[in-house]
Amino acid sequence: MYRPLLFATSLSARASFNAAKSFTNLSQQTQHNQFVNLSNRPYSQQFCQSTGGRHFSLNTRFAPILNSHFQLTIHRYAHSAAPAEGGAQPFILTDVGEGIAEVEIINFYVKVGDRLSEFDRVCEVQSDKATVEITSRYEGVVSKVYYQKGDIAKVGKPLIDVTLSSHSASAAPAPATPTPTTPTPTTPTSPSNPAPSTSQGHTISSHEDQFTTSIRTSSGGTRKVLATPAVRRLASEKKLTLSTISGTGRDGRVTKADIIRALEQPTPVTKETHGAAVPETKVSQETLSITEEDREVPIRGYARAMVKTMTAAAKVPHFGYADELEVDNIIAFRKMLLRAANERGVEKLTLMPIFLKALSLSLKAFPIVNSQLKEESMSLVYKASHNIGVAMDTPSGLVVPNIKNCQNKSILEIAQDLNRLMGLAKENKLSVNELTGGTITLSNVGTIGGTYTSPILNIPEVAIGALGKIQTVPRFDSQGHVKPVQIIQLSWSADHRVLDGATVARFSTLFKRYVENPTSMLLECR
Repeated sequence: MYRPLLFATSLSARASFNAAKSFTNLSQQTQHNQFVNLSNRPYSQQFCQSTGGRHFSLNTRFAPILNSHFQLTIHRYAHSAAPAEGGAQPFILTDVGEGIAEVEIINFYVKVGDRLSEFDRVCEVQSDKATVEITSRYEGVVSKVYYQKGDIAKVGKPLIDVTLSSHSASAAPAPATPTPTTPTPTTPTSPSNPAPSTSQGHTISSHEDQFTTSIRTSSGGTRKVLATPAVRRLASEKKLTLSTISGTGRDGRVTKADIIRALEQPTPVTKETHGAAVPETKVSQETLSITEEDREVPIRGYARAMVKTMTAAAKVPHFGYADELEVDNIIAFRKMLLRAANERGVEKLTLMPIFLKALSLSLKAFPIVNSQLKEESMSLVYKASHNIGVAMDTPSGLVVPNIKNCQNKSILEIAQDLNRLMGLAKENKLSVNELTGGTITLSNVGTIGGTYTSPILNIPEVAIGALGKIQTVPRFDSQGHVKPVQIIQLSWSADHRVLDGATVARFSTLFKRYVENPTSMLLECR
């Protein structure tokens, strides 16, 4: 946050001089701030400062004795305030929230040469908390792209450079001290210095990275073949042409496995060459002995968030508690609700929304289970909202969005929210709000398998539950007769600094009562 700077006109000459000097130093230290309007009035200077597309003015008044020094020290920053038409404007990745310092590029929607308008999509990025779509605040032509899909972008660094149009150049701010970029050296093409090429007709463009090779096609155009230097070196050693190999890696990238597969395929026999048949080429045992190498893969996205959360949870003493729930009644209760759910547009109603409502009613009786510990002040914060997180297994990894205010929602409303969050999780479209603010978590690992488990706390929450798979087992009734019963195992983990064993046991017993007699929840619902 920036605070207006006010200089009183009654400052002494020395104090005024120091004030302007301090203001100059502040300007030099702020990387992305710039002054785009400097009116030359005797007693006031008007600045327009812009960061991240947000504009505001800093009004300062100075005594006449300060004017000369002020203009000398500040005016040099105002000259480069806005790029002229045709100038390159860096598009800075601003803070995406929650103190995030870097993000992964999921998709890039623009390339060099594309024309941009304000609010056009530039790229889609993913932090360890959410996926965000970045839109343009400039009008112009993309002149440089700093990242590719899968790269890690730093907050405060440029994503692209935009050659501004006349309208955008007059309005858009430019960094006073733009981040220096090293231009890619190019070698002039001449008869004595030809463009680099290979024997197969591959031309490696000077502006492309070392992983991309341009292949001339029969129609006179080019197509890109992606491969790492190690793969290209292996292909060269085995006398293989990359353009003839189908890449199975990301974006069609040719991998070492593709090279091995190409070597294992027998070379077709030519019928006749100068009257003599060419024998089939045999792959040597040495070639087939090539094995996969160890590889280091960066942890990205939701998996990165899990590393941080689990590391924090390892410092907390966990208390475990487990029980067995009979679910015959809740299964019958769900069947009763299905018709009403379909009439209200709820396409899918599982047991999970009923479990979540039972959990919310249990929290009402035991609010300490819905609290959070503040270590710095040694106090407990009792959360008013029951924001219950649901662990979900997605293609991008484990993610735990939460359903807000379950205490005020019906079972069908919880079901609608759960279905919506599951759809967003599969598409990797969950927002920061949906991934933060949880007060307790319930995981349903039983959809995959297993019975009892030892769930790990989702800090700063103080409790988490996990449900196992439904099983039909023999049990004795009150008269001693054996009968089949459907059961599910329930496992709790609690922060033992906050919750003792007796509290967790009583809380779990109440939850069990609601699950085994779901109609009793009607007495508690408003």
